[in-house]
Order: sequence, then structure tokens, then C-alpha cells
Amino acid sequence: MTADDVTFGPDVDLDDEVILLPDGERLTEERAEQLAENVVALHRGGRPSVSGGRKRTPVMSLRVPEATRAALEALARAQGRRLADVSRDALNEYVRTHSS
Repeated sequence: MTADDVTFGPDVDLDDEVILLPDGERLTEERAEQLAENVVALHRGGRPSVSGGRKRTPVMSLRVPEATRAALEALARAQGRRLADVSRDALNEYVRTHSS
């Protein structure tokens, strides 16, 4: 498949048009750019760095109670997001609210 084989719809002005993502977030030019970068990174064989740029993102593995995992999975499904993204947001929020 080449770029000539792909059909795109008309251009959309995201400042005028309201387009909502599966989680209810409004699609903005900035968010569209992030999503495009994610697609390109996946095509290259990996997920985009959470650390920014081309820095390798540290990996952390932890155990949680079944109820916690089930609750995170339900949130991820409801928001149309990955479990890892919802879990990362939860951890980041905890650090933000408990840091001095």
C-alpha cells in the first residue's frame, strides 16, 4: 500500500468543528498532532516516549489487588483508553497530590 492508495476525508478546522474522541475529550490541533506522532511511532515499531523526545521511558512493574485492576480496566474501557495510560494517570495524580 502506498500513500496514493489511501483516501482521506476533507480537511477539518478543529477550531470551528467539534470532534470528540472516545473518552469525550475534544480533538484539538495539538491533540491531533500527538495522535499522529503516536501512529508514526507505532509504525516504526514502538510506542512514543512518555519521557519526551527520543528518551527511553523507564518501565515499572507492580502488583495490585484484583479489585484495583478491575476498577482501572473499567475506567480504561469507559474512556476508550489503554490500561497503561489510565494507570499512569492515576499514579501521576497520586504523586502530584502527595508531593510537598
